[in-house]
Amino acid sequence: MSISVTVTQEPAATIAADAVVVGYFQDAPLEGAAAELNKATGGALAQLIESEDITGKHGALTTILAPAGTSATTVVVVGLGPEDEFDCGAALRAAATAAKALASKPRARVAFYLGDGWSNDLMEAAICGATIGCEGQDLYRADKDLHPFGEVLWSGADPATVVTAATVAEGVSLARRLVNEPASVIYPESFAAQAVEASGACGLEIEVWDKAKLEAEKCGALLAVSRGSVREPRLVIVRHQGGPDGEAPLALVGKGVTFDSGGLSLKPSDGMKTMKCDMAGAATVLGAMCVIAKLNLPVNVIGLMGLTENMVNGASFKLGDVLTARNGKTIEVLNTDAEGRLVLADTLDVAVGLGAAQIIDLATLTGACVVALGTDVAGLMTNDQTWCHEVEAASQVCGERAWQLPMFKEFNSQIKSKVADIKNVGEGRWGGAITAAKFLAEFVGDTPWTHIDIAGPAFLDSPKPWIDAGGSGAFVRTLVEVARRWQDGTTRIPTR
Repeated sequence: MSISVTVTQEPAATIAADAVVVGYFQDAPLEGAAAELNKATGGALAQLIESEDITGKHGALTTILAPAGTSATTVVVVGLGPEDEFDCGAALRAAATAAKALASKPRARVAFYLGDGWSNDLMEAAICGATIGCEGQDLYRADKDLHPFGEVLWSGADPATVVTAATVAEGVSLARRLVNEPASVIYPESFAAQAVEASGACGLEIEVWDKAKLEAEKCGALLAVSRGSVREPRLVIVRHQGGPDGEAPLALVGKGVTFDSGGLSLKPSDGMKTMKCDMAGAATVLGAMCVIAKLNLPVNVIGLMGLTENMVNGASFKLGDVLTARNGKTIEVLNTDAEGRLVLADTLDVAVGLGAAQIIDLATLTGACVVALGTDVAGLMTNDQTWCHEVEAASQVCGERAWQLPMFKEFNSQIKSKVADIKNVGEGRWGGAITAAKFLAEFVGDTPWTHIDIAGPAFLDSPKPWIDAGGSGAFVRTLVEVARRWQDGTTRIPTR
């Protein structure tokens, strides 16, 4: 869903809107729109600060109904936290928190006055947050929990920033919606159809490999995972040719297991409840590629999405099977629930074959990464430290949390097989996120590559104050930021 965002220069006290949102830094004087509203309401905001009903703590909300002296029926003051700690992540979450609270009922027009003199980076993040906050996972509920605003009015931003921010928000929303759809709606063929539709709307070139093409390309690892499903696999390749002809592209690769039962290494029922989200890596790549194309960034970028279900029938791949991947490596299967790395193995090799200069892959790959880093932080693993630093710096600019895990050579021995070149699990449960990354490294050769394990932040089991439960769209913004930085080869420092 696309939400209209327009710039307003109307004062906060007189604007015709269902609700007005103003920001307030903790322990700071009232400034800008907040000071204006305080004057219009006869000092009401100052009184609420004095009584500590308004604290300025990050995400703290104070709602004032039908305040005298204003045209809006509701004014919401959202805390921005300490000013010296304010960054793009804080801007996004503050705006999203206010939007989520207001979205509990339908509202035609909501006006945001969060800060005067904010940088474009902060404005972009906040506008994106306002969209994220008012959209939920209740796609099939007659009685919605959240109601996207008819129109968002934004004060203090230039029109170009608003357009960019709205475009980024659309990419995040696309990824969220794809993840939130049930597996009966999003499966390999239908995901590919969604990719075709989205690519046509934003000007991406697209190529879809069906089962016959995957067989011709000898994608034995991906095909093995698909054998237990009646849904045929797909591999989707989208291209944005914004840079010089012939220049090697940046490759974004996403795991797209549209439902993961675990295969013969069957998950318990509780473990399957959220496995529609196992295609979040592919959804993230598609969302980011649509943004990159709509912004017409002057770079060459390819997005690759390996799509399959991991199901159970008499043809399912089995423990002890030996698979031959597209690059010729043989793989001993010792756990069919470690299937995502098999899908990525062939997809990464295709990226290498297309001449990628650098690669990022994203996958809800391991529970071990969640054990190590929790649900809010993604794991980074790499074969090239400089490239990993670039990816991490982009995530920091966006306020999306990521932390690097080591790829020490001692882990190499854990994926060695006695009957094949490698095996698809390590030794026991220890270091599982790293051994999974070591497996992936076997399929990228010398190409600089960074793996992002998004198993924690990609899907929320319960809502947060600033976002509904379900798909989060995490790291769409980071991938777009990587492409922005990649276009000139320089490090972009966020401005305040």
